[in-house]
Amino acid sequence: MFTERVQSRAAKREATRLRVLSSAERLFREQGFGSSTIRQIATDAEVSTGTVMSVGDKDALLVAIFDTWIAGVHHGREADHERGAGTPLSPASAARKILDLVEPFISYFALDLELSREYAAVIVRGTHESEVFQTLARALLAELETLLARTPLTATAAGAGARTLCFAYLGILMTVGNGALDQRGAITQFQEVIQFVVDREGTQR
Repeated sequence: MFTERVQSRAAKREATRLRVLSSAERLFREQGFGSSTIRQIATDAEVSTGTVMSVGDKDALLVAIFDTWIAGVHHGREADHERGAGTPLSPASAARKILDLVEPFISYFALDLELSREYAAVIVRGTHESEVFQTLARALLAELETLLARTPLTATAAGAGARTLCFAYLGILMTVGNGALDQRGAITQFQEVIQFVVDREGTQR
């Protein structure tokens, strides 16, 4: 009974957190990050300002919005990722699958460049850490390494290639977030990095 009550409270807290983030994202996108207030978010989410602040200040809410969306994408494709494990891939097929892994994130950052710039500014200030550079980066790194392991690359090259792609991805996201690169340019540049990695199969013999 005690465990059930604890789980129920945890579930309610998570539901409230997601409601707050949903309201914050809608207001940030509709009226701008700078023009949105904690009070407005609280009113929209039908909670107190104290409840909103328990989730985070505006900067923390923005980071959580991006992190939660990206985490949802990773979680949603875990089953597909496991089903394909072990099936050999040609370099061309691997390149397409790698781009498919990353393209949704680039598109998300390009969806609202003003909000993405605010997010990038928060990260640069260093006042709030993002899971994009921690847990979520490790999740993507694992996905990339698993894909590259299905190509003719050696295990060592697959690991190094996955790290190269992951760092390139993070850099490109921040560049898009700063408005210095548009979606098409970001995808083109990442494709170049992919080709550099997967075409190294010939040097591994």
